[in-house]
Amino acid sequence: MAFSLPPIAYISRPLLEQTLSALREYLPSPVPVLGAIDRRIPVPLKQLAAEAPLNRLFAQAINDGEFDDFEGRRIRLEMSGGQPGITIGFWAGRLRVIDGAGEVTIRGSLAAFKTLAERRQDPDQLFFQRRLIIEGDTELGLALKNLLDSLEWHIHILNLKR
Repeated sequence: MAFSLPPIAYISRPLLEQTLSALREYLPSPVPVLGAIDRRIPVPLKQLAAEAPLNRLFAQAINDGEFDDFEGRRIRLEMSGGQPGITIGFWAGRLRVIDGAGEVTIRGSLAAFKTLAERRQDPDQLFFQRRLIIEGDTELGLALKNLLDSLEWHIHILNLKR
């Protein structure tokens, strides 16, 4: 008697979610590969890819002056391990991608940043769980966190649980 697996359509949702969870836990982290790619991408290309979407996403808040307190400040977002990362500043009414360190660094896993972007969990919870870490000018980091908490914004990221 031959054994065959059922078609994927017949696999229960909990079993599929458990399998994906186990794969995420035991597969190697993509961070080293992403870091190697990130180091090879020139800053002007990063600027082209990230600045326009960021400024569109926060256009209303920028126009309302919500970002004015961040004029000339630099904030770095990094994956755990230091790469990849991006430094963002606010100059002349626009969010800008810049090269170099930030005055504050917010570091976390890809999953933590995805959870934060999708607003599935409060940023304070992520910090208290040590899934996000603030280093440097923590007052600047907390001001940014409070600003982002107060704004209406939505990022749609590919989600396997649809």
